[in-house]
Amino acid sequence: MELLIDNMQWVLLVCGLLTASMVQAVFAPRATVRAYFGDAPESAQFDLIVRNWGMLIAAGGGLLIYAAFTPAIRPVALIAVGATKIAFIGLMLGSGVMKRQAVVALVVDSIMLVLFVAYLAATGGQES
Repeated sequence: MELLIDNMQWVLLVCGLLTASMVQAVFAPRATVRAYFGDAPESAQFDLIVRNWGMLIAAGGGLLIYAAFTPAIRPVALIAVGATKIAFIGLMLGSGVMKRQAVVALVVDSIMLVLFVAYLAATGGQES
């Protein structure tokens, strides 16, 4: 556990950059949805919702990057972003509509979630 605690800055930086990569949905909403789910409706309303979704996920990535350099906010950042990852994993597993790209995201988010929970358990939810 000490290895994780000692290297949490790097873990958060990598997790934050991977999570923030969903900013792609802001600029290419239909292409992003096609990549993850195989199909995307042609509508301005759909584009708006996907852009918002991408920005919210990217903001979580930004929070993880900030937490990498600000240990005092790590517990709150891990809980907030971890909750969104739990929701994503649950929704994806319940949907039954996943392409390979979505499965990769599911596995990567699951690994991140395990690391977040392990860090919080090891530190007792306190900054380290």
